[in-house]
Amino acid sequence: MPDNLGTIIWTLCYTAVLLGLSLYGLHRYLIVYLYLKNKRNVPEPSGHFDKLPRVTVQLPIFNELYVVERLLDAVAKLDYPRHLLDVQVLDDSTDETRELTDKRVGELRALGLDISHVHRVNRTGFKAGALENGLQSAKGEYILILDADFVPAPDVLLKTIHYFTNDKVGMIQTRWGHLNRTYSMLTRVQAMFLDGHLLLEQTGRNRSGRFINFNGTAGVWRKSCIVDAGGWQHDTLTEDLDLSYRAQIKGWNFVFLPNLVTPAELPVDMNGFKSQQHRWTKGSIQTCRKLLPAVWRAKLPLKVKLEGTMHLTSNYAFLLLAFICVLMQPSAGGGAHSTWRMLLLDIPIFITGSVPAIIFYIVSQRELYPRSWWREILYLPALLALTIGLAVNNAWAVIQGMAGATGEFTRTPKYGIQTKTQSWKKSKYSVAKNILPLIEIVFAVYFIYFLTHEIVAANWFAVPFLVLFAGGFTYVAFCSLAQWFPQLRAPWRDTGDVLSA
Repeated sequence: MPDNLGTIIWTLCYTAVLLGLSLYGLHRYLIVYLYLKNKRNVPEPSGHFDKLPRVTVQLPIFNELYVVERLLDAVAKLDYPRHLLDVQVLDDSTDETRELTDKRVGELRALGLDISHVHRVNRTGFKAGALENGLQSAKGEYILILDADFVPAPDVLLKTIHYFTNDKVGMIQTRWGHLNRTYSMLTRVQAMFLDGHLLLEQTGRNRSGRFINFNGTAGVWRKSCIVDAGGWQHDTLTEDLDLSYRAQIKGWNFVFLPNLVTPAELPVDMNGFKSQQHRWTKGSIQTCRKLLPAVWRAKLPLKVKLEGTMHLTSNYAFLLLAFICVLMQPSAGGGAHSTWRMLLLDIPIFITGSVPAIIFYIVSQRELYPRSWWREILYLPALLALTIGLAVNNAWAVIQGMAGATGEFTRTPKYGIQTKTQSWKKSKYSVAKNILPLIEIVFAVYFIYFLTHEIVAANWFAVPFLVLFAGGFTYVAFCSLAQWFPQLRAPWRDTGDVLSA
């Protein structure tokens, strides 16, 4: 009886988690449908300014020694009338970035650029605090925001500013490009991961009348929209998502331009990538707790409320994935038990987890790279494995987000890496250590055992999935630990890619 009760409890828990993952899997199908249905509904400006308005460029930076000069040089090349452009370098740096920035700002000012170096003595509010502080003295009616690792095209303002002739438009978002896409396995997989969000989700939502979010950078805001929505607030770690929803609830419209690309540098080290994912995940859950009730109270169409719910809660899928990892267990034998296990475990995971993700990313790569998409999707198994490997890192972020405390805004280290000949190992920047890689090692060992068990039991249908679980946790854990112990990196090329032996 106790054994039967345990089986019943396990089955109920597993089914509940699986139903939750199924919901997010089905949502991917909806996103693909919305994108394909609306991709030809290209937004156009409702008019053109007879006289161009003034624009302020805000550059929030914190200890960006390796990329700040590249950013400043790119901004100096913006094709916009100089008398209508001012630049604010919002610098919270505590290292030599401050002196380097001050010197370059002085050189650009001498060349006629209206540029100021605003250095705060504390990081109150982190990035949101810096942006809000700069907004108080911004001269422009419109605000272009660029993070330190972005390199804007010279014509980005001329291609976005005229959309603001529609008085209801509050923000224009460009699509991120990837300066170092081919640097390593890790950057290739990140690029594919971001492409899905930046192309399919943003385009599908925006053109079907649903809410989208400012991606934190590479976008232009109407200053009065920011003020009307309550300004930059720092009670979450995703101030961009927070402000986006508050603005759209107030009735402001956003425009996403997938064909206007602003390139950026992808994290080249695993711990930097995990830190970024942790911050984004935790912040999105904080924003969900803060604003989801307001979404449902607002006078919005039901489709907007439902999509907003899926958007704001999407990272709960990582918590569900972590539960799946705990609930999965080797079969106790063959025969009927294995048959039921395949029906209950293997096939549902394939249908609700793998298939939607596979379709989602294949569509995004075909749309972006019509001639070479088939080469890009060769990395799809690595993407699925990496997503699984992030389960511990991101599930912990979800739990922290649910707990409510804001926490510190931990910047993602940037190294100015664009080619395979460049190295990041001797950089002065790193991410603080934590115990999560040790937990990931435990999961890796467990799933290697699990995989071996199923091979011995000839349960071949389960093997491909278990390879992804075992490989994902092993890859993420090893890359993380390799940054703790540099000698572990010695046999591999200096690309952050442990698979490039």
